[in-house]
Amino acid sequence: MSAGGYDVIVLGLGGMGSATLFHLASRGLRVLGLERFDIVHEHGSSHGLTRIIRLAYWEDPVYVALLRRSYELWRELERDADEQLLVITGSIDAGPPGSPIFEGARRSSELHSLPHEIMDGAALRRRFPGYRLPDATQCLYQPEGGFLLPERCNVAHVALAQARGAEARYREPVMEWGVVNGRVWVQTERTRYEAGRLVICAGAWVGKLLPDLSPLAVPERQVLAWLQPSRPELFVPARFPVFNLEVEDGHYYGFPSHQIPGFKLGRYHHRGEVVDPDEPRREPDEADEALLRSFARRYFPDGAGPTVALKSCLFTNSPDHHFLLDLHPRHPEVAIAAGFSGHGYKFCSVIGEVMADLVTDRPGHDIDFFRLGRFAKGPINPPLT
Repeated sequence: MSAGGYDVIVLGLGGMGSATLFHLASRGLRVLGLERFDIVHEHGSSHGLTRIIRLAYWEDPVYVALLRRSYELWRELERDADEQLLVITGSIDAGPPGSPIFEGARRSSELHSLPHEIMDGAALRRRFPGYRLPDATQCLYQPEGGFLLPERCNVAHVALAQARGAEARYREPVMEWGVVNGRVWVQTERTRYEAGRLVICAGAWVGKLLPDLSPLAVPERQVLAWLQPSRPELFVPARFPVFNLEVEDGHYYGFPSHQIPGFKLGRYHHRGEVVDPDEPRREPDEADEALLRSFARRYFPDGAGPTVALKSCLFTNSPDHHFLLDLHPRHPEVAIAAGFSGHGYKFCSVIGEVMADLVTDRPGHDIDFFRLGRFAKGPINPPLT
C-alpha cells in the first residue's frame, strides 16, 4: 500500500528541509516532509540555541548574494511567525596579519561594498571589552552580523508550511527511495510514499541515502561549550559581537550569552573525528571541554567561568568545504542539498528557495559554484555517475 498524490517529498526536516518544505508549500504544491527524529532534536546539525549569521563572508565572496537574500527571507519569516528569530550583534572576523579569515572578510566587504571597520586587537578590546586578542590581531567588524535561533526557525518554517497545506511526519526513518517512470517513491519504516519530485536534505545521513555521494559529504563530530562569564555584562548581545577567530591552534567561533547565562564557543572541526551519524559519541568528555576552555581563558578570560553546558552536533563536510546543491545527474526528479561543512545554517532560508526552484524548474539563484560537477576533474571520482 502506498500514499501517492504528492507533488514533492522532502527527506529531512532540519534547517534546510524545513525551509524547503515551507517554500514548496508557499507555492501551492502538495508537499510531504519526512523526519527520522522529533521536530526539535539534538542528533543532527540544527540545534544549539544560536547560530551565526554574517555578511562579510571570508570563505568566498560568491556567498554574499545568497546571504543578502537569506537576510530578507529570515525577516519575512519573523513577520509571518510573529517572533524574533534573528538578533543583530555585529560580527568580528579576525586573525594574525595576513590570515585567511581577516583577508577573506575584507575582500568580501570591499567587493560587495559592505559597511565595515578595520581595527587591531587593542582597538577591539577598547570597544568590546570582553575580547582580549593580541594587539597585532587584524579585526574586521561588520555591523549586520548576528545570530539566528535555529530550533525556533525550524519550528516556524514547519508550522507555516503546515498552515499552507504541507504534511510532516516525524519519527519515520527512510529506508530507501527510487525513481520509476519519472516518479519517485520513498519507503519508510511505516509505509511507501510516491511523488513527482524528491528533495534530499538529510544532513549527516545523506551518504546513507546516496552512497555514491558519501566521499563528498563526510560526517564529523563537533562540540560546543557554554561558559559562565565572571563579568556577564560584557557578554550580552549589545556588547559582544559574534566572531570567527584564527589563532595558533585553529579556527574558533563564538556568541554572546542568550537564553542561558553562558558565553558560547566552538572550534571548527573540533578534534577531526569522522563519525557514523548513527553512532557519533554524543556525550562530550573532559578533553572536549579542556580544548575549548583553554582557548576561552587565553582570549576571553572574563568569559571563562564554570561550564554551563556542553553539547555535541554534526558537521557534514564536502572536500572543499563549499555546499553541494544540484539535481541528481541520473534522476533529474531528485534535488540534493548537502555538505554544508559547518557554516550552512545561516543560509537555510535561501536554500529552501533554491531547492524549490530546482524541483519546479524555475530560473532562480546562480548556484553554479555549488554544483556537483566541480569534482569531476579532481581527485574525487565524478559523483553519482
